[in-house]
Amino acid sequence: MNSSPLKLIFVLFCSMYISCSSNSDNLDTLTSTSNSDYEIEILKLINQHRKSKELLEFEILEIIKSQTDEHTDYMIAQGKISHDNFNQRADYLKNKANAMTIAENVASGYSSAEAVVNGWLNSEGHRKNIEGNYSHFNLTAKKNKNGSWYYTNIFIRK
Repeated sequence: MNSSPLKLIFVLFCSMYISCSSNSDNLDTLTSTSNSDYEIEILKLINQHRKSKELLEFEILEIIKSQTDEHTDYMIAQGKISHDNFNQRADYLKNKANAMTIAENVASGYSSAEAVVNGWLNSEGHRKNIEGNYSHFNLTAKKNKNGSWYYTNIFIRK
């Protein structure tokens, strides 16, 4: 007997269950098909901070990932962090994700999820984005060839 239909039914059931979870359960069920475990850890820490401030938690939006991936690759190629071409990323997300407002945090050199999130929280502008009136986010964390981490975190409000 072919088990493929059973696998498909199981996957569909799981995706329906996850998509119907309440926002209050978001810290435990925050998942993404394209984020690494390390990235999920960072996203969870950001949502834990928001929850501690009695703010709504962000939801992962997959379409943001294409922009965070592209910009992180760009920063690695340049060998420095930047917000270069932010307007292009913002325009893409306005058109493709119906984003009304967009913000971005970047970083490099931090070697743990806690360190990068604390770095952002200790910076007024970055903390303002994390605590801002946004609804969705996503993140890319990648190492360059020397093992240094680069991060791009984008927030949007639909």
